[in-house]
Amino acid sequence: MTDASAPASTAPSAAADDAEPIWKTHYNHPCPWDQTFPPLSLPDMFFASVARKHSAPLLDFMERKYSYDQVAHGVARVAKGLQALGIGKGDRVGLFLPNVPHYVAAYYGAMAAGATVVNFSPLYTVDELAHQVEDSGTTILFTLSATALLPTALKVLDKSTLQRLVVGSVAGGLPPLKSLLFRLFKSKETTPLPNDPRITRFSKLIANDGQYAPVQIDAERDIALFQYTGGTTGTPKGAMLSHQNLSANARQVNAIDPRNDSEHDRILGVLPFFHVFANTCVLNRTVLNGGEIVMLPRFEAEAALKAITRTRVTALPGVPTMYQALLDNPEIANTNFASLRACISGGAPLAAEVKARFEDATGANVVEGYGLTESSGVVSTNPYEGLNKPGTIGQPLPGTLVRLVDKEDPTRDVAPGEPGEIIFSGPQVMRGYWNRPDADADVFIGNFLRTGDVGQIDEQGYIRIVDRIKDMIAVGGFKVFPSQIEEVLYRHPAVKEALVIGVPDTYRGESPKAFVALQDDAEIDGPGLMAWLNPQLGKHERVIAVDIREALPKTLIGKLDRKALRKAEGIAA
Repeated sequence: MTDASAPASTAPSAAADDAEPIWKTHYNHPCPWDQTFPPLSLPDMFFASVARKHSAPLLDFMERKYSYDQVAHGVARVAKGLQALGIGKGDRVGLFLPNVPHYVAAYYGAMAAGATVVNFSPLYTVDELAHQVEDSGTTILFTLSATALLPTALKVLDKSTLQRLVVGSVAGGLPPLKSLLFRLFKSKETTPLPNDPRITRFSKLIANDGQYAPVQIDAERDIALFQYTGGTTGTPKGAMLSHQNLSANARQVNAIDPRNDSEHDRILGVLPFFHVFANTCVLNRTVLNGGEIVMLPRFEAEAALKAITRTRVTALPGVPTMYQALLDNPEIANTNFASLRACISGGAPLAAEVKARFEDATGANVVEGYGLTESSGVVSTNPYEGLNKPGTIGQPLPGTLVRLVDKEDPTRDVAPGEPGEIIFSGPQVMRGYWNRPDADADVFIGNFLRTGDVGQIDEQGYIRIVDRIKDMIAVGGFKVFPSQIEEVLYRHPAVKEALVIGVPDTYRGESPKAFVALQDDAEIDGPGLMAWLNPQLGKHERVIAVDIREALPKTLIGKLDRKALRKAEGIAA
C-alpha cells in the first residue's frame, strides 16, 4: 500500500503556533525536545541492529534464547517464503498470534517482503476476525496450531476472502525438553491441521535460503501496519501506520531513556505484541536499541514474577491492572527486583495508590505515559528519572507538539491552565484510517490529531488527563468526569478496581453510579462505601449507588472496560 496521506482540515488558531510550549522551557526528559527523526523503514531499522548485535540475544522465550542473527535468518526466510507465494508490495499479511518467536519473524519478514502487516487479537471471535480480515483485505494469515487459535482461523478461511493460512507449531519455539514435554502432555491444546491446499506449515514456508528480493520502501508513505482501534467509540477502524510513524515513535521512546545502553537493556515482553503499546515500547524500541526481550506468551502474574528474577529484566511495561495483579500474587515476596529500573504504565489511568504500593514493594520507579492507536503508541510520558508527577502523563515526547483546544470549537486553543481536548502532532501521527475518509475528517485538524481526551497542562508542562469527552456524565446541566470520582474511590483501602458510569435519571438526565471490585480481605458493603464516598464529592458528583462486583470487565489487554460495563447495564454507548 502506498501514497497514503493524512487529510487536510482547518488548522488551530495561528496565535497558538507562535506561543512557546511550556515544556520547552521546563523539559525534564534527558534529551532535547526539538528533534527530528529522518525517514527509516522497519526492515532497515531491524537489519541495522542485527549488523551491530549479531550473536547477542534478542529473544528469550520460555528459557530458549534467539540471537539477532538467528532471528534475522528467520525474518529473511519468511520474506522469501511470502514472495514465493506471490506476496508483494502493499499486500496485507495478518498476524493472529500471541507473543511467540513466530510473531517477530512474521512481523519483520512480511514488511521486508513489502507487505503491510495487520494485527489481530488472539482473543477475537470468528465474526470479529472475519470482519477485520474483510475490512483490511488480508489475504494470508499467520497463526498457531493451538486449539485456542486454529479452529477460529479455519472457520474464517472458509467464510471470508482470506486465501491462505500459515500455521506454526505451538512447541516449535520452546527449548527441546519443554517442547518434548509439551508434545507428551499437552497435545489436547493443539488442533491437527486438515489436509487443505490453502494451509501451509510455517516450517515449510521458511524452508528456503532466505535470499529474498529486496523491496524499495518509502518510509513516510508506505504503510507498515494496520492497527485496529479498540472499538470503544464504535466499530473498530484500521489506523494506517507508516514505517516512519513506527520507527520514529520507537526512536522517540528510546531517546527519553537516560540509560538506553543495549548491554543492560532487558525488557519483559508480556504485554501482547498485537497491541500498539507493546508493539512500539517492547518490540520496535528494543530491536532499535539492540536490547533483549524476555517474551511470555500471555500474562500470568506468577510466571511474570519468576521471569523477572530469572532474567533480571531492567524494564517492565504494563497496564494498571497488571501491576495490581502482580501485587496480589504471593510470589511477589520471593521476587528479586534489584535489576528493575523502569516500569512504564499505560493504556489506562494509574491509581496513585497502586503506583505507591508497587514502588514500595519493588523499589522500582513507575512512570505513567499516554498514547493511542493513532499515535503509533506513545504521545507523552513522565521522565524515567527526575520529576515524576503522579496522576499526570508527563511531558510530550521529543518532536511531539501537544495543545488543548475548545471541545466545541477545536480550531481554538483554550486559555493557559484551562481544560481542553488534547490534540497533538508529530512524526508518529497515523496516515489516516483505512477506507474511512469520514472518520479522518472527524479527527484531523491540519497536521494535528484529536484524541477525544480532556486534559490540563500545568505550569511545568505536565499533562493531566481529566477524562474522555464521551465518558462525561451530564448531571442536570453539570459535566461530571467519572475519573475524578474513581480517583476518590481508590483512596479507600478496600477498593481494588473502580468504574463510574452515567445511568439514566428522569429528573437530572443522568446520575453517576459506581461499580467496585474489593480487595480480598475487605468487609465493607456498597452502602457503606457510598456513605464514605459521597461526602467527599460535590453535590452533582455524588453517586446514586455503589455496586460491589467480584470483578469488573476488562479489554483484551487488561484495561478496565467502561463500554462493556455500559452494555452489560443496558446503557447505550
